[in-house]
Amino acid sequence: MITVYVQIDLPQPQPRDEVIAAFEASAPNYDGTAGLQRKYYLYDGKKRVGGFYVWTERALAEALHSEDWLKKVSDRYGATAEITYFEVPVLVDNEGAMK
Repeated sequence: MITVYVQIDLPQPQPRDEVIAAFEASAPNYDGTAGLQRKYYLYDGKKRVGGFYVWTERALAEALHSEDWLKKVSDRYGATAEITYFEVPVLVDNEGAMK
């Protein structure tokens, strides 16, 4: 399993409702993406947005986060996205744990 953390420092603060609306508008673009198990949209309430993606494999994650994708993100938010890839060697899953 691979996780990808995408962080974007906005050039200026944006109202929460505008940030959420932009997230909701982009979410359908990820439906059915090969290898993408989950995407969490992130907002710090100030000037930082991003995403936390859970993938089956790194190659599929890298294919999505291409130069074209980076350009679209930069055009949308007016800032460059920083991408970090992580291997997930251990997972605690309380949601799926038996009680």
